[in-house]
Amino acid sequence: MSAEAARAAEILSQLAVPLRLRAYTELVHRGASGASIAELAYTLDVTVQNAGEALARLVGAGLATGTANGIYRASPGELREAAQAVGRAQPIAAYLGDYPQLRANFTHGRLSTMPPTLSERYAQLGELLARFLRLDGLYDEGEINRRLAAVTDDVAAVRRMLVETGWLERDQAGTTYGPGRLVR
Repeated sequence: MSAEAARAAEILSQLAVPLRLRAYTELVHRGASGASIAELAYTLDVTVQNAGEALARLVGAGLATGTANGIYRASPGELREAAQAVGRAQPIAAYLGDYPQLRANFTHGRLSTMPPTLSERYAQLGELLARFLRLDGLYDEGEINRRLAAVTDDVAAVRRMLVETGWLERDQAGTTYGPGRLVR
């Protein structure tokens, strides 16, 4: 795991604790005015000690800042950077650089929207995914599904699109798949 991915994991793990997530959410909601430990404890209906511990963890992770006058504020930039690091760590990210026009179709390394079927982007998406699959022989449907599941929730629709665009060939029985066009 890269240092960037490890940092993102640490930040996200800090927010996996419900009290810390609630505290961070409240700080984000309060914006520049921030909150003191006592205000946060009251709002979250926890003890001052529990609020202080949550804030200490958030400050330690870089998700919040504290001032000399005891006011804490959210630092959303750290969370944004963590989300971007997660996206860059996704397996499709290495290929997306060659297809900047398709970036809007991906969210955090996962296909979130399909381009219109008759557009040039539809064929480009097929090429991108064919490169990602790196097929060098014949594979059963389960293996194709497993590989596609790394980048999409709708495996069947994406597999069908790859067949329709000619990037994936399917046998007569529909159980074995292989590369269609030559991948550049």
